[in-house]
Amino acid sequence: MKANNQLKIDAVISWVDGYDKQWQQKINQYLEKKIDWTDKEATTSYSSVNEIEICITSILKFATYIKNIYVVTDEQYPKNFDVLKVKAQQKGVCLKQIDHRIIFKGFEDFLPTFNSRSIETMLYRIPNLAEHFVYFNDDFFLIRETKPSDFFVNGTPMLRGKWLHFNENLFYKRWFSKVSTKATHKKSKEKAAKLVGFPKHFSFHHTPKPLRKSTFEKYYANNKSILIQNIKYKFRNINQYASQGLANHIEIKNKTCVLKKEYKLLYIEGYKSKKIGLKLFVDRMFSSNIFMCIQDFEILSKPYMERILVWIDKKLNTNFKESL
Repeated sequence: MKANNQLKIDAVISWVDGYDKQWQQKINQYLEKKIDWTDKEATTSYSSVNEIEICITSILKFATYIKNIYVVTDEQYPKNFDVLKVKAQQKGVCLKQIDHRIIFKGFEDFLPTFNSRSIETMLYRIPNLAEHFVYFNDDFFLIRETKPSDFFVNGTPMLRGKWLHFNENLFYKRWFSKVSTKATHKKSKEKAAKLVGFPKHFSFHHTPKPLRKSTFEKYYANNKSILIQNIKYKFRNINQYASQGLANHIEIKNKTCVLKKEYKLLYIEGYKSKKIGLKLFVDRMFSSNIFMCIQDFEILSKPYMERILVWIDKKLNTNFKESL
């Protein structure tokens, strides 16, 4: 195993611009019930306030050992991407857009896709991707300096989470689990654990995910049908598994990982806006969190959004608040 300071570690971010008119037309071509893009409530899951720029900036500042950042998109480029590329180059980092057609090469029949689980399944196919990489959603940020050992220990992933029973094995959730047809995140994590033969699942949270390319390569080389099973759906489906969960359970089974209960995560949900001030205060005064996730950031009122961006600007020495 390589020492942590010898590892080459890349970052991968999946992203979609829900405000792109061309993309809006594309997705509606494949939906029976079309999305009304004038309805803010109906389009929340596709909206953003340019969190991707905060995510990239936080990696450049707090993960200086990362030399390649790949942004995976569908023929799109984030706002200020050229400016961000220059900033990255000045720090010796290559920031690159990777189109879905690249990671789905040989599987183009499954494009276009609007399904994050399908896309995540194919991230390991990014050309020249390092063996060790960290996967970020675009609403994941780093808020303090990190070290390679926050993600990998002697070359093996540090998996942050806890063991949970399957809903079907909990008497108070069994009935709902059987009748529900919703493609929930928990179901996808449970399915991943079952594929590897576990009777319960190691549940991860909204933190960046350390992954190894070879783990996917070896598994899918012998299980191509399982890869196809996950990428064939254009939209989330109850039959899909979480690819990160699959990799995690393979690593656990092979004893090639370190398990950690501590998330070190500042987790903010937009619909719980009244708790935001308290969470930021507690983190500033008492916490050693290194990760942050803001879900449904775009539904916040401007005063709450401004409060968070002021806090982020102080962390990153930026001026994202001015973009409001």
